[in-house]
Amino acid sequence: MSAYGRVGRTIRKTILQAIPTMLGIVVLNFFLLKLAPGDAADVMAAESGSATVETMAALRERFGLDNPILVQLANYLNNLAHFSLGFSPRYGMPVADLIGQRLPGTLMLMLAALVIAITVGLLLGSLMATFSGRVADRVISIVSLLFYSIPGFWIGLMLILLFSVKLGWLPSGGDSTIGSRLTGLPALFDRVRYMVLPATSLALFYLAIYARLTRAAMLEVKSQDFVRTARAKGVSPFFLITRHILRNALIPITTMAGMHFGGMLGGAVVVETVYSWPGLGRLAFEAVMARDFSVLLGILLLSSFMVIVANAAVDLLQAWIDPRIGASR
Repeated sequence: MSAYGRVGRTIRKTILQAIPTMLGIVVLNFFLLKLAPGDAADVMAAESGSATVETMAALRERFGLDNPILVQLANYLNNLAHFSLGFSPRYGMPVADLIGQRLPGTLMLMLAALVIAITVGLLLGSLMATFSGRVADRVISIVSLLFYSIPGFWIGLMLILLFSVKLGWLPSGGDSTIGSRLTGLPALFDRVRYMVLPATSLALFYLAIYARLTRAAMLEVKSQDFVRTARAKGVSPFFLITRHILRNALIPITTMAGMHFGGMLGGAVVVETVYSWPGLGRLAFEAVMARDFSVLLGILLLSSFMVIVANAAVDLLQAWIDPRIGASR
């Protein structure tokens, strides 16, 4: 089958699987969130400090919170059928507009963290596999285990303490300099300065995973017959590692990257809260505190969609790396 045929078949298969998956995710998340105590009317009443029973009843009626749960689910599914994510009682605006404002910041943070994690993880994993059993392998393994074990919020606080408070090299929070009117490259560099610490904090956990996974995959590939044949033919160590060993070891790594792209949103909740980064993670935290379930459902739906798209992209990438995979699907 041609490359275009494999791509088309993968896309059709993804779409057919995505529709029932997304529907199941929406229904499950809806019922899980409804199990939580309280609603947006309770939070708004508590903040006002003087809400009466009649006021709370009016709020619930206004936002449809007084309807039976199945009616609320039917209304939400009807909104989705009309490409609407509903209305946020907390922010007083459509959920789609609210998510659209926060999505670019989170995507930039996640992509930066994923690039850091994969790039450095591949490098460290290659070094570990090359010097397996030696001092370098053991040292990097210990450091990777530390990154994997330490909570993300603690790493974030320590990075702020070191690079912002002690050294003063990088800002401690936000996404850009307040009041600045920078444009072009200066604005880009300013944004990058604010992104370094949160992206690093988010990447360290995944970096440890990619380093260990790369090491294991490369050691497995090194024992294959084609590697011994290439070595016997006199292929240089550099090309042996990059063209033969590492390329074949990328299959499990790309699979894991597709899974992590959507899962990073969970880590972004902590990182964005620690660094006051205006993204979906922080919005999700604020929505939980405000019992704004419409916003939470929208974020969870978007996260699920991102996972499906990322996995489809991984399927296409793996078919390019190893055509045998594309031919077997």
